[in-house]
Amino acid sequence: MPARCLIRTSGAFSLRNLPVSSLAHIQHRYHSGSSLSELKKILAKPTWSVESLLPSGQQTDAPSISPKQLRHLLRLSALPEPSTPEEEANMLKTLSSQLHFVKEIQKVDTTGVEPLRSLRDESLQAQKENEINMGTLKAAFEQEESLGKHHKRIRRKHELPVNTRDAEDWDVMGYAQKRAGNYFVVDSSKE
Repeated sequence: MPARCLIRTSGAFSLRNLPVSSLAHIQHRYHSGSSLSELKKILAKPTWSVESLLPSGQQTDAPSISPKQLRHLLRLSALPEPSTPEEEANMLKTLSSQLHFVKEIQKVDTTGVEPLRSLRDESLQAQKENEINMGTLKAAFEQEESLGKHHKRIRRKHELPVNTRDAEDWDVMGYAQKRAGNYFVVDSSKE
C-alpha cells in the first residue's frame, strides 16, 4: 500500500510515495542508527515545496467567501473588521489561499498511516527516557522540603545559583546589522 511521507530536512520538505513497509523499515533503521547515510541519501533532494500547495495566481479550488461571511468570521474570532476595501480584499485573498492549502493537504492519501497521538517522540528509546520509576520519584522528592509547623507546606529546595558570568558576557548587539539605540532593526521588506 503506497503512502505519502512528508519529511522535513534542513528547511526543505520531501514528499515521497513509498510503501508503508518501506517507511517502517526506514524509521526502524534510522532509530537504530545503522544506516544514517542511506537515510540522508533518500532525503537529499526534496520532491516538492510548500509553495506547490498554494494557489497559482487567482485560481483556487477553495469555496469563495463573501465579504459578509468574512465579517461574520471576524466577529466570531473577536478580530477587527477591515477598515478599507483593499484590506478586505487582501483578507479575502489570504483566507481563500489558506482554504486552498487545506484542501490540497486533505488530498494526501494516508491509507495505512497510523494517526499521530501526540507531538513528541514516540520511539522506544524516548519512551524509556520518559518512563517514571521509583528512581525518578526519589530524585524528585529529594528536591522538596516541608515548611511550617502545622500544615507542612511542601516547597522545592533552592538550588545553588548558576554562574552565568561567561554566558552573559557576550555582545548581543555585536551581530546586528542595523541598530536603533538598545534595539536591533529587522527589515521586513521584500528585496
